[in-house]
Amino acid sequence: MVLSLVSISVVAAVALAGVFLLTSANIENQKAQKQQKAIMDVLPQKGEGAVIADPEKVGDVVIYRATKDGKEIGAAVQVSEMGFGGAQKLMVGFDAEGKIVDYAVLEHQETPGLGDKIVFWFKDTKKQGQNILGREAKNLTVSKDGGEVDAITAATISSRAFLRAINKAYAAYMGSADAHSGATKQVKEEKEADHE
Repeated sequence: MVLSLVSISVVAAVALAGVFLLTSANIENQKAQKQQKAIMDVLPQKGEGAVIADPEKVGDVVIYRATKDGKEIGAAVQVSEMGFGGAQKLMVGFDAEGKIVDYAVLEHQETPGLGDKIVFWFKDTKKQGQNILGREAKNLTVSKDGGEVDAITAATISSRAFLRAINKAYAAYMGSADAHSGATKQVKEEKEADHE
């Protein structure tokens, strides 16, 4: 009996390993295609005619800057945050002024019918209380916490995590934009001059 159980376990393990090896390349390819599509979808004008620069890493955030006719039009920012069921991985699009253009949920493990509504909830243009498109994400918080954004009904933890991810993406984008333009250094120099 023990020998039978061991044999079945070994066969099952080998079969699972074989399936994993056969499908892993395809799965990674599909993830890469989904990511590329998300980058274009969240950019201003769906990235039409845009040139995407090499990715920049700011901590665990990845920024894909987009230019058109030599002028920066915005960026797609990939960010991750722990939600109720696990990590929420998002692609957030910003215009050159830092306003949210769109977002795409790349991965999540939120509860079906509740937290998984993050995919569309925060871009419903008919409901201004929950729509974040066109806003600056300086400090978006849910209304339960004194903010201006309506959380998903019965999924406040997922909503909070989602908005933290958006805020994190904004901070990385604007911080790196300042670093690109030298604005942060200039402000620091002005403060030091005022202090003297």
